[in-house]
Amino acid sequence: MTTHLSDLVQTRYTTKAFDPSRKLSPAQASQIEALLRFSPSSTNVQPWHFVIASSDSGKARIADTMAAGHAYNAPKVRNASHVVVLCTRQSLTDEHLARVLAQEQADGRFATEEARAGQHRGRSFFVNQHRFERRDAQHWADKQVYLALGFLLLGAAAMGVDACPIEGFDPAAVDEALGLREQGFSSTVIVALGFRAADDFNAQLPKSRLPSTEVITTL
Repeated sequence: MTTHLSDLVQTRYTTKAFDPSRKLSPAQASQIEALLRFSPSSTNVQPWHFVIASSDSGKARIADTMAAGHAYNAPKVRNASHVVVLCTRQSLTDEHLARVLAQEQADGRFATEEARAGQHRGRSFFVNQHRFERRDAQHWADKQVYLALGFLLLGAAAMGVDACPIEGFDPAAVDEALGLREQGFSSTVIVALGFRAADDFNAQLPKSRLPSTEVITTL
């Protein structure tokens, strides 16, 4: 039986309690990695890094940072099967752009040297626009990471995996615990993945959204 996207978006929800005894299969974990790697980004700039914790010790490193101001989110992290920390590159360096271009070349995206040069010029134009004119390169990069977040949430729902996106955490504490700053990254958003617990109250609540007449205009 085919599951339609319209069904998925109406049945998926933000899971508030996970069953710690249920784990993603290796195949599901591999699909999660694919969802993240192949997420779209503006000009394919890929300004991200993803930390995936599935061991108890790995999840504890993240959950422990929530002990002070965000303790309510710690059980979600500890009980989930996998936890993804979606990180943003602190700067879009020329070295990173060259690395992306080289990978595109290796993957056969350019039929000619002119096509390769054109891709580099186009991507550099937008990156430099955000670097020097708009001066919002970090904010722009964060937006790309949130594209990956949306891709992950919908993809997880299609796999039958429950998810909880988490912004209630201390980015500085997570960055320190995972050594992200030294690697040139900063934590942006966290997603807990797994399977809902029987007592997850949010699973029983009806979906609620504003009517289409209020949020959609057709021309």
